[in-house]
Amino acid sequence: GSWGPLEPFDDSMPQILKEHGVYTHLVSDHPHYWEDGGATYHERYSTWEFFRGQEGDPWKGDVGAYRASGGPRIKKQDAVNRAYTGVSETAHPQTKTMDAGMEFLEHNIDENDWMVQIEMFDPHEPFFVPEAYQKLYKDKDPNFTEDWPDYAKVIESDEVVRQVRLQYASLVSMCDHSLGRVLDFMDGHDMWDDTMLFVITDHGFLLGEHGWWAKSVQPWFNELVHLPMFLWDPRLKLSGLRRDALAQTIDIAPTLLEYFGLEPTADMQGRDLSEVLSDNRSIHQAALFGVHGGHVNITDGH
Repeated sequence: GSWGPLEPFDDSMPQILKEHGVYTHLVSDHPHYWEDGGATYHERYSTWEFFRGQEGDPWKGDVGAYRASGGPRIKKQDAVNRAYTGVSETAHPQTKTMDAGMEFLEHNIDENDWMVQIEMFDPHEPFFVPEAYQKLYKDKDPNFTEDWPDYAKVIESDEVVRQVRLQYASLVSMCDHSLGRVLDFMDGHDMWDDTMLFVITDHGFLLGEHGWWAKSVQPWFNELVHLPMFLWDPRLKLSGLRRDALAQTIDIAPTLLEYFGLEPTADMQGRDLSEVLSDNRSIHQAALFGVHGGHVNITDGH
């Protein structure tokens, strides 16, 4: 199906954990949780906290500024929001989200049996990023402000493509800084011996590859669907290794349930990824992926 809420027959990993005494907390600036079709997911956590202002989130009301901005509704609203999110790095929704995640860690470092999901909307478009991170790239033109490519074929010049890529790189560097705050905290509090860590994302983004911007309207090229995923399992303590067995997003829930001593439900088709970590075992013959009403693909990993 397309975007939709959890159905009564769906199994929710955060809810299952919560019902078995594992405290679950979500911090995010992902605005789609609040939209029709996105609702009900956050309610499955023990507690949740959200930060407004990303990607045209219908947040701040400024009639004059809204009407003075050009483009579609989502970009007009985004222009309004940036008057509030763009005043400093601390006001950026990504920073607020990470601040809240760190606050949870600091408050609960001495507790056991909890799971926190720190979900940053970035580096999703628009590639809105403080100037300090843009300055990391010497070829970034400070007068170039395009940070929101259309979901379409590339018709812009090579220089425009290059500048958008540099803008994206700047935002990725900000994300890298945010992730580093979590890793530093885990270092400082000796958390690696008893804490599982997933670092994951949901999709990629074409920045001129294959002649396309963005996603969804074109075929699902590898840049969109062959995703980075880092997993630390303190039971195995394996680092610096790359596994080539097929893994999918649906494997996250069984892995976390098994880690907390719970059995995945009968309907879950994902598998515990510790099997892959331990001996590079194949857990899927193939992976099906695609989009409702569009391209659907299958891969065996090759």
